[in-house]
Amino acid sequence: MSTTTTVAPHQGSQMPVKPLQPGCSSDHFFWTYTEEPHRTRRQAIIKAHPEVTKLCGHEPLTKYIVLAVVTLQILCAVWLRHSPVLSARFLLTSYIIGATANQNLFLAIHEISHNLAFKSPTANRLFAVFANLPIGLPYSASFRPYHLTHHKSLGVDGLDTDLPTSLEAFFLDSLLGKAFFCTFQILFYAIRPMMVYRLPLTSLHLFNVVAQLAFDAALIHYLGAGALAYLIMSSFLAGSLHPCAGHFIAEHYVFGEQIMSTRTPSNQLPVPETYSYYGPLNLLTYNVGLHNEHHDFPAIPWSRLPLLHAMANDFYIDLPHHTSWVWVIWQFISDKDVGLWCRVKRETGGKKVGGGRTN
Repeated sequence: MSTTTTVAPHQGSQMPVKPLQPGCSSDHFFWTYTEEPHRTRRQAIIKAHPEVTKLCGHEPLTKYIVLAVVTLQILCAVWLRHSPVLSARFLLTSYIIGATANQNLFLAIHEISHNLAFKSPTANRLFAVFANLPIGLPYSASFRPYHLTHHKSLGVDGLDTDLPTSLEAFFLDSLLGKAFFCTFQILFYAIRPMMVYRLPLTSLHLFNVVAQLAFDAALIHYLGAGALAYLIMSSFLAGSLHPCAGHFIAEHYVFGEQIMSTRTPSNQLPVPETYSYYGPLNLLTYNVGLHNEHHDFPAIPWSRLPLLHAMANDFYIDLPHHTSWVWVIWQFISDKDVGLWCRVKRETGGKKVGGGRTN
């Protein structure tokens, strides 16, 4: 990997580009000194297409999909309760059905964190805890503030916990390292936020933990440990080498020709910070692939993001995007020019949601 590149301002921005500080030769992230691009594009889209604001609001269909997927996972847990963990039936069901279902629930919680399942914020918080149950471990209460901070502080070092740390990028900067990261990325996403800064515990966190432990205990009591093992395995595989897990990498890592073009500072080209994915797996993942659209308008629910894309197509048609999450995973692992260093970072800006203490 070559040294860190300072990127030029996004179009329309008048903010100056500053040189990198001396002593940063071991840091290969893309550092920018402009504000994140989504606020600027949102304002431009509203000015050009004011009708897009009518797309904002909750999506009633979400709660029925969540209920169906939670039911599916419980039925699968009942079916596999006596199956050996290493049996073909257990592993194939966990990968094909369980991992897909739990990835769907991860992204349902993502939707709910933006208050897009119900009008009431309290109803959204409680429903996220319900959607969390088949995942096996409590996380919905913590996910919301970390994720909203990611939106308000995109790329801000020390605030955006979606960013890999320098330690991760340094030690995993190889084919085997990237393969390890992709295999166990669910653990990185679970542990990293707490290493960056810690959230204050609230009554919602307590409720999330108590509800999850009660559900897990009831599952073991009535169905046996095998049922819970199926749900935990489903969650692990959902964030491992699974097609739907490609969205974790596809959303904000810099890929392909964009890397090479920005390695030459004289090009004065902005590094794309967010990529959309336009492909069939959006049907299983609440359209999370429409990620530029989501970051531009986080108050628009999953079901209306395709409408946003169509209405403001002139803003999205020329943006770099992906068409295959499987190819994203393969390229991330195999391409020596792509890796954990390929993220855009900024030193300042943003806002922390939910308080918390920086480590």
